[in-house]
Amino acid sequence: MTHARDNFIAWLRDAHAMEEQAITMMTAQSRRLENYPDLKKRIEQHLIETRAHAEVLEDLLERFPAGGASTLKDIAGKLTATAQGLGGIFTSDEVIKGAMASYAFEHVEIASYRVLIASADELGEVEAKAVFERILGEEIAMADWLEENLDNVTRVFLMRDERDLQAKR
Repeated sequence: MTHARDNFIAWLRDAHAMEEQAITMMTAQSRRLENYPDLKKRIEQHLIETRAHAEVLEDLLERFPAGGASTLKDIAGKLTATAQGLGGIFTSDEVIKGAMASYAFEHVEIASYRVLIASADELGEVEAKAVFERILGEEIAMADWLEENLDNVTRVFLMRDERDLQAKR
């Protein structure tokens, strides 16, 4: 089971880096949203959840030998998220691109937690599995919210753009 445990710890590190990236991405997105209050509110709610995800994952990592967060992966994720945030500044449809990116990112997180749940189950890591299942539920809820609201966000964007109101943010 050494290889399985090594993979589990690597995937746990990746999930922590992914959550750190999500924090950076959502913080930037939330700061720039001005005309989409429901979207902003839901992002800010999920940002609180995501900060808690990063903390609990870091706590789990510290329990395992050779665990601990990967500073390099965390920095790389944050740099990627910062670049994504800056890229939005130059697009006329920033809110739409951000919503689409968030929807896709949520599904990457969902897949990651499904992998972690299966590997924790195989290793008998009951506490970790319960943590991953709780986080998975929150990621699915965010993905579902985005799916249910992407249509409306798009229509509001189009209406604002058509009327020459600030639509991008």
